[in-house]
Amino acid sequence: MLCFAITHTDSLARAGHVTTAHGAFDTPAFMVVATLGAPKGVTPQQVRDHGGQVLLMNAFHMAWRPGEKLVQRMGGLHKFSGWSGPILTDSGGFQVFSLPGLRKVTDEGALFASPVDGAQRLFSPEAVVDIECALAPDMAMVLDECPPHPCAPAELSRAVERSSRWAERSAKRIEGRQDAGATEFFGIIQGGFDEKLRRRSLEATAALPFAGLALGGFCVGERIEDTQRGIAFTAPKMPADKPRYLMGMGAPEDILFAVAHGVDMFDCTLPTRNGRNGLAFTSRGKLRLKNACHAGADVPLDAACDCYTCRHFSRGFLRHLLLAREMNAAILVSLHNLAFYFRLMDGIREAIRTRRLAQYSADFLARCKTESTEH
Repeated sequence: MLCFAITHTDSLARAGHVTTAHGAFDTPAFMVVATLGAPKGVTPQQVRDHGGQVLLMNAFHMAWRPGEKLVQRMGGLHKFSGWSGPILTDSGGFQVFSLPGLRKVTDEGALFASPVDGAQRLFSPEAVVDIECALAPDMAMVLDECPPHPCAPAELSRAVERSSRWAERSAKRIEGRQDAGATEFFGIIQGGFDEKLRRRSLEATAALPFAGLALGGFCVGERIEDTQRGIAFTAPKMPADKPRYLMGMGAPEDILFAVAHGVDMFDCTLPTRNGRNGLAFTSRGKLRLKNACHAGADVPLDAACDCYTCRHFSRGFLRHLLLAREMNAAILVSLHNLAFYFRLMDGIREAIRTRRLAQYSADFLARCKTESTEH
């Protein structure tokens, strides 16, 4: 049983914790993306040691390889992956948007050609619930249709209506499964940047017995002004007693904006994807290790950071590893970036507890508003 408790507020911002069958995590929370069961470039223990509390895996990709039945035989995602803490699985709704050449969407569901071997499989709302129950995460997203941006008003409205019907079918499937209680499901709000459709989707989804609700349909090519307007309109209207999750958006400035409007959970590939490409987040801005000014620099990535990477390695050495295509470069910079994110979330939670989030955000953005190349 998922339990969500709010302990502190600062205007619309909330700090608290979510308790699951595999432990609790503090909110606002950053979930580390582990699409196929493992974070890219770092071990689960390294994530835990540096402050990570919850992982996000992808049921769509896990269903293709290694397959949910194999994971179930191996004891579920926690035992299979070696991560003992909370896990959330995404459903494949975003793949409806991101893999248009591999799927056909109808009211029944999304028929996909496997990205592994081309085999076809129908991901219906009921099938996705069954897949996620077999994987046995603590939290799981129901199937929705994430429309592209821009799209015609009729297409956007159709996606909202379809997502609402799929949510109803998902809820019925969950109710009918005796083993579904081990996994708590979240509904997803769509509607693009049409406030009337967002409200309609929110009302329909909030009426169903989901443990949490998510903001979907952002980060699909829109202007940041539209993103912020959509978050500011929708998030405060979501049920106050359930966790609110902004799907797929995790730049630090996006997190700060969304937290200020009442969002509790985030995920993003930025820390590890940027780490693999030699871009580090620091307390004074982004740092690109490929820049020549870092050759021979005998200083850490960030003097304000106490992660394993910053305690033991210089920028000059990390740049050498990156240019030599040594895999340790990606590992060490990714680890540092994750530590940066966990420290950001710690700071946000403390700022909410002391009711100074606005000042904390302003100070953070002032320090990090430019990309650093020489500090």
